Amino acid sequence: MKRIVSSIFLLSALYDGLLGLAFMFFAPSLFQAYGVTPPNHWGYVQFPAAILIIFAVMFTAIAMDPIKNRNLMPYGAMLKLSYSGVVFYYWFTTNIPDMWKPFAVADFVFMILFIWAWFAVAKTGNSEIK
Repeated sequence: MKRIVSSIFLLSALYDGLLGLAFMFFAPSLFQAYGVTPPNHWGYVQFPAAILIIFAVMFTAIAMDPIKNRNLMPYGAMLKLSYSGVVFYYWFTTNIPDMWKPFAVADFVFMILFIWAWFAVAKTGNSEIK
């Protein structure tokens, strides 16, 4: 069980860390490649990119010790819900550039996995997950 939970959070750490770095340092190119109008200041993109990097560090901590850091799992699920919820809302009610849609789907899947992991860690005893 520990290997599965750790793998989920390690994968998310890589995903969010690389995504954060990409938007931190290459946002103009990404916006241009997808034909998305950039914001009036790149700080509006760099701040959320920095937050993704911070969450990637947290997901790494969870992956290293899921029992000790189980209390952090809901914060990861809330991050994923926040992003996917906003994107799905605009996707289904108005419109949103295609650039954001794959990230919303991925975050929704991660949210489900995080919730499952939170319950799985609670159900397994310390002896089984270590």
